[in-house]
Amino acid sequence: MSLATSVLAVNNDLPIRTHQPVHSGKVRSVYWLTPQDSARLIQERGYNVAPDAPLAIMVISDRISAFDCIWHGEGGLNGVPGKGAALNAISNHWFRLFREQGLADSHILEIPHPFVWIVQKARPVMIEAICRQYITGSMWRSYTKGEREFCGIQIPDGLQKDQRLPDLLITPSTKGILKGIPGVPEADDVNITRADIERNYAAFNFRRFEDIDFYEKLLREGFDVISHALQKIDQIFVDTKFEFGYVTDASGQEKLIYMDEVGTPDSSRIWDGPSYRQGKIIEKSKEEFRQQLLNYFPDPDILLNKDRMPERAALARDNALPEAVLMQVSHTYLDIAAKVVGSPIALSDNPKQEILDILNSQYGLIV
Repeated sequence: MSLATSVLAVNNDLPIRTHQPVHSGKVRSVYWLTPQDSARLIQERGYNVAPDAPLAIMVISDRISAFDCIWHGEGGLNGVPGKGAALNAISNHWFRLFREQGLADSHILEIPHPFVWIVQKARPVMIEAICRQYITGSMWRSYTKGEREFCGIQIPDGLQKDQRLPDLLITPSTKGILKGIPGVPEADDVNITRADIERNYAAFNFRRFEDIDFYEKLLREGFDVISHALQKIDQIFVDTKFEFGYVTDASGQEKLIYMDEVGTPDSSRIWDGPSYRQGKIIEKSKEEFRQQLLNYFPDPDILLNKDRMPERAALARDNALPEAVLMQVSHTYLDIAAKVVGSPIALSDNPKQEILDILNSQYGLIV
């Protein structure tokens, strides 16, 4: 089987029984189950959710996005071999540590296949919760232009690029376009302050004012759990994004949980520890791919300037990247995943058929 056919690039065409259009994101596709199948699985599998909770099958892909575009390679390589399996393996590992250490639950109810999550529907908090332990990337670029206040937090003069910050910095931004919030522009991914959240907590989908403290507690605890675990394998947790939402359990109790993925090379920056101590940054995350794109194209401003989005979309559509570029990403993802979980990531020649077989034989969800 060729390299291209072993990649799961299209994941929104599985014959999973659903009553709604498949929602396909940059990397994952979501199949909302019928109310009948949701209720049946809740009963059969003993999930700790409300009896009428909507459930979904979430299928990851090997697609790679950067700068808000999906990229492809030569020879029909429409994704990165092993990327999906690596991302899910890392997320699953961190979610297990969170449960073991008494942090909040996640939206994941079961993992029937390395590419698949069975999830419950959550009511999302409309915040991209970003934690930063080092000054780098966009924050460093703003710092060099004289900015010293980030999301309402003052940071000192005299910091150097890639330096560890004095404290863990929480720099939230909006998730989606939120309307009617005083002082918050109606645009996606706008930086906000804690004061913005406190004044308008209901508009951000917090149920209670005191949940703002709880969300920050989960942020810090989640960051610390992952950071300490990465330290044991001599890797540095630089920054990351968390997402949160509310679910209701079988007893009717509403609770705040982690959503989406956590601590992956897609949602975080991870640096190699030995290299950092020698003054060199070796990325173990998608930041490596972003840098490759910036170096590959002669006009990197197309990738950095949101006003040039049509040109950027054309760049991604019309340029097949060298196979070596995507294989380097594959190596990076599989390497950090193996380090995190403690064993090599098993890859399938035909993941789509495996998914269909399992969802049919064990869950009765294939039509």
